[in-house]
Amino acid sequence: MTTQQTEPHGDELVGTRPRTQVEEAFRELEAVAAAPTGQTQLSRGAMTGYLWALGRGDAAPVTGATDQGAPDLSVLTAEADAATVQLEDATQRTIPRDYIQGVHAALAWICGHSDRRP
Repeated sequence: MTTQQTEPHGDELVGTRPRTQVEEAFRELEAVAAAPTGQTQLSRGAMTGYLWALGRGDAAPVTGATDQGAPDLSVLTAEADAATVQLEDATQRTIPRDYIQGVHAALAWICGHSDRRP
């Protein structure tokens, strides 16, 4: 009996994206941010979102929630939703808007809510 694989062998998903795509997106953004004028609040937020989604962050970038390992799709989506709330309501915002926008863009792409990779 055989089973059909829906993703390349050995390439687990981070949200809805293959881990290799998320790793590549992080590395490309990190290279751009390494330039003297390349790092912005937006790029920092996106890089933090990528690292957290990959299981390399201590706490969620917007809510500060802590878990062990990489978050699953429902946790990633909840964090993206929390970013949306802070973007829409300045009274809820505890961190810079551009940083939150970067986190949101990264998580929205990872969760499959957007095709635009930050």
